[in-house]
Amino acid sequence: MNIAFIGLGNMGAPMARNLIKAGHQLNLFDPNQSELAELAQLGGRISASPKAAAEGAELVITMLPAAAHVRSVWLGEDGVLAGIGRGVPAVDCSTIDPQTAREVAAAAAKQGVAMADAPVSGGTGGAQAGTLTFMVGASAELFATLQPVLAQMGRNIVHCGEVGTGQIAKICNNLLLGISMIGVSEAMALGDALGIDTQVLAGIINSSTGRCWSSDTYNPWPGVIETAPASRGYTGGFGAELMLKDLGLATEAARQAHQPVVLGAVAQQLYQAMSQRGEGGKDFSAIVNSYRKPQ
Repeated sequence: MNIAFIGLGNMGAPMARNLIKAGHQLNLFDPNQSELAELAQLGGRISASPKAAAEGAELVITMLPAAAHVRSVWLGEDGVLAGIGRGVPAVDCSTIDPQTAREVAAAAAKQGVAMADAPVSGGTGGAQAGTLTFMVGASAELFATLQPVLAQMGRNIVHCGEVGTGQIAKICNNLLLGISMIGVSEAMALGDALGIDTQVLAGIINSSTGRCWSSDTYNPWPGVIETAPASRGYTGGFGAELMLKDLGLATEAARQAHQPVVLGAVAQQLYQAMSQRGEGGKDFSAIVNSYRKPQ
């Protein structure tokens, strides 16, 4: 299949790589020339603009940092909608606010283009391994069209409902993830301060009612889970700045819906403070250091 793939960052590049490996011909666009060159060596074609990438494509996929990029890449003068053919399916895999996802999809629909939102979960490791979860907001017909291609980049392809619902699923999940990581951090730090062995405490939590992913798979305390970022200096994983972005999307969506998110707002402020200390590049589980006495 001839696919336009726009946005080759930490997530987009490995996703595009998996599509090339699966035998697709990719028209690529990204401002990052080094990433383009590497994918061109694998057989990808470099395009001069999103418009050029979309021209003649049978499917368009975008993976971009924020809503402003999605608007410019899709709606700009040299954007996707200036080049895409009528009836060509399209999907944006960026994590953005549901309102922008719906507005861009509505603009696409006016040109006879059915567009889905499909944010992902699984991080850079999942993108490289092709094991991402895609949360897809689309019509049943468009979902059926996209599913086989998304399955070449991911393991779990979930139809959430109409366009925009993929973003809703993603921000609600990550709202809870941020809150639960802070809860585990508080509990682990309190146990350490009171004198219990942290390995013992984690074992009890992970076999009791406090058990959750933030503890049993991704525990923020160093040395508890060998494969967690906490055991390698909080490198890799899911950056605190990205968690802050997602909490911001959740609290803004809640404001628009007049829906209280009290713990979410507190979590956002804690990650804001972490970012301000210059720790935004660390994994989000490093929030535990907010509760630890300086070593």
